[in-house]
Amino acid sequence: MGAIPLKETTHVQRSSSKSFQWRWKHDNLRLILLSLTISIAMTFMFLVLLNGASEKNVSLVLNGQEKLVSTNHSSLEQLLDEQAIAVGPHDQLSIPLSAALKEGDRIVIEQAVPVTILADGKSKKIYTTQKTVKAAIGESNIEVRQQDKVFPEAGTQLQSNMTIRVMRIDKQQLTTKHEIPFTVVRKQDATLEKGKQKTVTHGQNGQLVKTFEKLYQDGKLVQTTLLAKSMDKPAVNKIVAVGTKEKPKPKASVLSSSSSVTKSGLNLKAKQILTNVTLTAYTAGFASTGKSKGDPGYGITASGAKVSEGRTIAVDPDIIPMGWWVYIEGIGFRRAEDTGGAIKGKKIDVFYESESYVKKFGKKRGYTVYVLGPTKPKLS
Repeated sequence: MGAIPLKETTHVQRSSSKSFQWRWKHDNLRLILLSLTISIAMTFMFLVLLNGASEKNVSLVLNGQEKLVSTNHSSLEQLLDEQAIAVGPHDQLSIPLSAALKEGDRIVIEQAVPVTILADGKSKKIYTTQKTVKAAIGESNIEVRQQDKVFPEAGTQLQSNMTIRVMRIDKQQLTTKHEIPFTVVRKQDATLEKGKQKTVTHGQNGQLVKTFEKLYQDGKLVQTTLLAKSMDKPAVNKIVAVGTKEKPKPKASVLSSSSSVTKSGLNLKAKQILTNVTLTAYTAGFASTGKSKGDPGYGITASGAKVSEGRTIAVDPDIIPMGWWVYIEGIGFRRAEDTGGAIKGKKIDVFYESESYVKKFGKKRGYTVYVLGPTKPKLS
């Protein structure tokens, strides 16, 4: 009976040992897991630090210029400080400044440049990473129309502190109307007496239409071009008839249609007797005829005869027929061989060789002239 209790006692002690081990594992499980986690984290950090501290080769592209850089820094910001590269708020980076660097990274940095744009009377300053004038204008939201001009040209490469001008080009068409005065046209009319005029057609002004193109640069007129012109309404000429019909000549005062008188010992049969005749004198020279010696026709009369003192006189052919002889009281026999623009009616111009005598002769009135005929009277 004594052996049985001993066995029971042994059984109780074995069960208590296992229970203690289980309780100890249960109570320290959390501590074990925490220790394991900390160990893993420390290992990872060590590896990270080890990697960050190691030298890396990266490619750095600054404004299109690429170079290979070796660095022990772990972030881009540290690398840029190391390379003395300043980054502004408008610059563009291919990765954030805080990004970790890795072996073989290619980092692209585009630094913005200041540009001034003049347009529509305003000045606008921008910072841009664009490469051309056209791209910079587009980025600034300034509209450029097809007819506008840009200085420098749109394809020009941007430079720092460049000034870009957008010139607004506007064209405007303008139509104007211009009055065209009518022309007075004078036409000879043989049915109308000399000195008289008659309006045949009343004149009317015309109208000319012109189309211009006005060119404006930034609102300022710089050029005006005539594009077209057309006659909207043609002018109507004023037609005036000018009389050419000769007025009836006043008839000479005839004492007798056929009278016999004795002059210079001759019995003259006069066809007409003209009273109150005015006499003047002329020469063949320039003062009287407008011709000088050596000129064609110098000294030749309207009848074709050569002038001769003591014979030649100029008359109005409607009063004294050409080629007829006359007797002028106080002067003598003379022959009608010439005419003159001022010799009209009862006027006679007597030819003399001497210019001084002609000037002295002047104008004499109240003479009686006997018109004899084509044959000079001869002594019986």
